[in-house]
Amino acid sequence: MAMNEAKLLSSEAMVVHLAFLPSAGLGHLNPCLRTAELFLRHGCRVTLITPKPTVSTAESNLIALFCSAFPSHQLTQLDLNLSPLDPTQVNTTDPFWLQFEAIRRSVHLLPPILSSLSPPLSAFIHDVTLISPLLPVTGTLCFPTYICFTSSARMLAFFAHLSVLAARSPGAKPCSFIGDAVEIPGIAPIARSSVPPLLLEPDSLFERIFMEDSPNLTKLSGIFINSFEELEEDALAALNDGRVVPGLPPVVALGPSVPCKFEKASSSKNCSGSIMKWLDEQSAESVVYVCFGNKTETRKEQIKGIANGLIECGYKFLWVVKLKKVDKEEEEELEGVLGNELMRKVEEKGIVVKTWVDQMEIVGHPAVGGFVTHGGWNSLVEAVWHGVPILSWPHNGDQKICSEVVQMCGVGIWAEEWGWGSLETVVNGEEIAKAIKEMMSNVSLRIKAKEMKDAARKAAGIGGSCEVKIKRQIEEWTVEEGS
Repeated sequence: MAMNEAKLLSSEAMVVHLAFLPSAGLGHLNPCLRTAELFLRHGCRVTLITPKPTVSTAESNLIALFCSAFPSHQLTQLDLNLSPLDPTQVNTTDPFWLQFEAIRRSVHLLPPILSSLSPPLSAFIHDVTLISPLLPVTGTLCFPTYICFTSSARMLAFFAHLSVLAARSPGAKPCSFIGDAVEIPGIAPIARSSVPPLLLEPDSLFERIFMEDSPNLTKLSGIFINSFEELEEDALAALNDGRVVPGLPPVVALGPSVPCKFEKASSSKNCSGSIMKWLDEQSAESVVYVCFGNKTETRKEQIKGIANGLIECGYKFLWVVKLKKVDKEEEEELEGVLGNELMRKVEEKGIVVKTWVDQMEIVGHPAVGGFVTHGGWNSLVEAVWHGVPILSWPHNGDQKICSEVVQMCGVGIWAEEWGWGSLETVVNGEEIAKAIKEMMSNVSLRIKAKEMKDAARKAAGIGGSCEVKIKRQIEEWTVEEGS
């Protein structure tokens, strides 16, 4: 009996046990859960620490689905009950950025949670927005720490190189030391106009977090990112050979990361069923899918321009409309924004939905021939996975830098002259229709998208780069535990 118990304890001790701490918004939660799922599929044990309360019901639902998809001996979920945050003390009204800050101010509650886990942790993997406040915590507990980076390798290169630029201008703000273009060794220059607007806004919460966290990237054990060599070969090489920042830890490309089985249940069954039935009735590659993400609200003054552009482009379309920032359930009727006549024309040409949809299922449908997107990295990778040409219309944040990636590798176009969709001039329907026609009729774009799809499938397949890197990382943790 004693011998069996000893074997059991020895076996448990060799299990790779990982803790994951995500942050706010599906754009941050999804990559974290998908990364955790990769390690779970390879036999690791995972503890998911979820900040409570969440910002949106969509986040809560996704966490519940994720936790129900794995047995309790392999996955444990623990709550991190956030300390109250006075919004008047923070320079933002954005609910997601308020949550980022609330989590950053609550990480002092983590040590008793992390130190009590059994078996002991092999590594701690957390969201990119939590680097600086977590370093003292993880340093005390002495286990390897990684971040889950939620954007492209090109964006990571910019984020990392920001510390180099700041060191050349001590005390200066990014709005003053970032010039007309950011020159980063090994990658194409990034224009000032592509830099996240909030980074150029002095004393914004975004600026403060970026400036605090960029120089601390070198103190991490590694960085996991949803990308792959064929998509971002130059940026990944520059990051890993020390050209972007000397001393940067390994950047491990685990992409393409795409929605897992547990995510499919998060879509609205009724809505999804009717959408898929409609798509089944359309010709191959004849439908334009339009969606600006789960967080991006479309300005009411821009809604009519989009509607007119979709009508004028001549293609059938599926348009997911979002009129408010948090959650998908809209209170205002679209007809109230468009008017009866324009709404009638829209419904004659396509389908408009305001509820949650299974985007991966839609983008992967044979009828979908193009994707008009805000340029969120998760959405771009999903389009690449299915070989669907992209028209990117960045609205904020990292979306211009990510749009540059798909433009440079030839799988998408980016209407640069439209500026930031959430901040700048209203784009009229004629311009939108012209850009959609270009996306849908560009043969070279479609060929390149199919080639990148094949590369993505190979990277994520059996024996592909993702599997090789996952196994190598697990082996590294196992060796460290055994030494």
